[in-house]
Amino acid sequence: MAKYQEDVKALLELIGGKANIQAVSHCMTRMRFVLADPKKADEKGIENIPSVKGTFTQAGQYQVIIGNDVANFYQEFTKYAGIEGVSKDAVKSAAKTNQNPLQRIMGALGEIFAPIIPALICGGLVLGFRNIIGEVDLLNGRTQSLADVSQFWAGMYSFLWLIGEAIFHFLPVGITWSITKKMGTTQILGIVLGLTLISPQLLNGFSVATTPASEIPVWDFGFAQVQMIGYQGQVVAAILAGFVLVYLEKFFKKICPEVISMVVVPFCALVPAVLIAHTVVGPIGWQIGDFIANIVNMGLNSNFKLLFAALFGLFYAPIVMTGLHHMTNAIDSQLVNTYDGTNLWPMIALSNIAQGSAVLAMSILQKRNERAQQVNIPACISCYLGVTEPALFGVNMKYGFPLVCGMIGSACAAMISIGTNVTAISIGVGGLPGILSIYPEYWLNFLLAMAVAIVVPFVLTFIVGSRKLSREERVLEAAPAAEAAAPAAAEVPAAQAEEQTAAAPSRVELKAICDGRTLPLSEVPDEVFSQGVMGEGMAFEPTGDTVYAPADAEVSVVMEDSRHACGLALADGTELLIHIGIDTVDMNGDGFTLFVHEGDHVRAGDKLITFSPDKIAAAGHPKTTVFVVTEPAGHESMTFNTGIDVQHGETVSAVLE
Repeated sequence: MAKYQEDVKALLELIGGKANIQAVSHCMTRMRFVLADPKKADEKGIENIPSVKGTFTQAGQYQVIIGNDVANFYQEFTKYAGIEGVSKDAVKSAAKTNQNPLQRIMGALGEIFAPIIPALICGGLVLGFRNIIGEVDLLNGRTQSLADVSQFWAGMYSFLWLIGEAIFHFLPVGITWSITKKMGTTQILGIVLGLTLISPQLLNGFSVATTPASEIPVWDFGFAQVQMIGYQGQVVAAILAGFVLVYLEKFFKKICPEVISMVVVPFCALVPAVLIAHTVVGPIGWQIGDFIANIVNMGLNSNFKLLFAALFGLFYAPIVMTGLHHMTNAIDSQLVNTYDGTNLWPMIALSNIAQGSAVLAMSILQKRNERAQQVNIPACISCYLGVTEPALFGVNMKYGFPLVCGMIGSACAAMISIGTNVTAISIGVGGLPGILSIYPEYWLNFLLAMAVAIVVPFVLTFIVGSRKLSREERVLEAAPAAEAAAPAAAEVPAAQAEEQTAAAPSRVELKAICDGRTLPLSEVPDEVFSQGVMGEGMAFEPTGDTVYAPADAEVSVVMEDSRHACGLALADGTELLIHIGIDTVDMNGDGFTLFVHEGDHVRAGDKLITFSPDKIAAAGHPKTTVFVVTEPAGHESMTFNTGIDVQHGETVSAVLE
């Protein structure tokens, strides 16, 4: 009899039957369905199936969390249902049919900007630091800056512009590269196309507005002239040009014989793409970008700007939860390059702070609930540093009222920010460090808005939470259970007690699985892991490229195709899961090498998997590596040493007792 026979029968029925399944695949921990009609899935019924640990919908996929044994569950399910499983790419492609055009556009924008965000954050910090040393008059009666009185700082002020210019002025190169990477075409051609948009032969795009039309250089083809204008800092024009190149390359690959494709396809794709970029989509993209920037700027500077700010501040957090916030990256970048600054980004930073302050209040309210604090404190810190997802999904959305209180505080702070004309020189630096991206003359105004973003959500959440939270939610009641267990223990015969003592799990020390720094599980940007659905654990930010066995164990499961994760079983029945990166299953094993197979026995410190941090970053995924105890096997106390630097095979990262 199949192990999961009853569960797969129940799942097939509750998910809407075979006819409701368009495609199905699995990763290391969950089944991934594309459903014809997601409304037919009985979510509560599915979550009551013994093998199911939870469900959620993401990017058009209905995901059912099973755990380490998902491969066996998947095999039984597809066999019973008479469905042929497909690749994860096929599921991802099919899932797009469940998304409306706006969701698909936002998803594409998100995937384009994701690999660029680290550079934008770095650029924002660089320009913020440059502001401090060269634009803020702190010395000699507030008449001179550091750069005015020190040759070293003057040199540093000049040097840092090299980095800022490379990131923000040459942004089209990053965009066209990212588009080719996302679409699976030749990335170097995307880079070359981007370089043709910002070539020094062209009139700098930032000088076009102040240059008379008669002085703009042109390419003269005899029958037509094309202005030699650069697209420095232009976002929409670069996106349109990138997609022109992608579709030209795909077209010529389809019609060109393989034997000559290496020569013909790049030439036939790149040359027309550059021509079309400078004659058609470039000028159109410039106009679209300016139009969007002007509309947003008009809203930010109109008589209704306070209403605009209030609505933006109120709804930005829910927008983040839908993924639609990726559009603001394009708009903000366009505003920075069109108007030398943006009023939009300060409101985004304030929204981060407001949601973090709501979590801070929850942390105070739940200070005696140790389990809740394991989520609250890291989520609050990450929010204040500009990463809101752990707070939104792990705390505020869970309880509801903290989310609303944070939204109200964000709206109030946004009105102050817009009302006092707070302007950022760049984007990417969110949360409390967001002040570094603000023009120095607006620091006091931004500090006032920050104070409101901290105080209002905190006070509202504390007041509402004091009334709404039950005692069980505020205090983790462990004592009564222990007291109830004590009398029962006293009644156990001595011989039986000895047997139970012998059978009790012994203390297990688990060594660090990689070199790097440890993090609380709640900081993992994946709600399945961060909310503890798979079990208690921790995360690592690796500094190397290898994960090792934390103890002597048997390899219980590996992902042979994607090679990004494996499960281990200890001698006492404890089961562990190691998962390298977030959503790295989409990489289909590229950059990963397995050194073990299912059924292998490993010793502590043995090499399990190597990975390429560069390829993970290029694919737009975090390299955060998750370590979870999926089956504690009687261990009632688990301690995870987070917030420290560790070395594989030496540092004890977890203790099970």
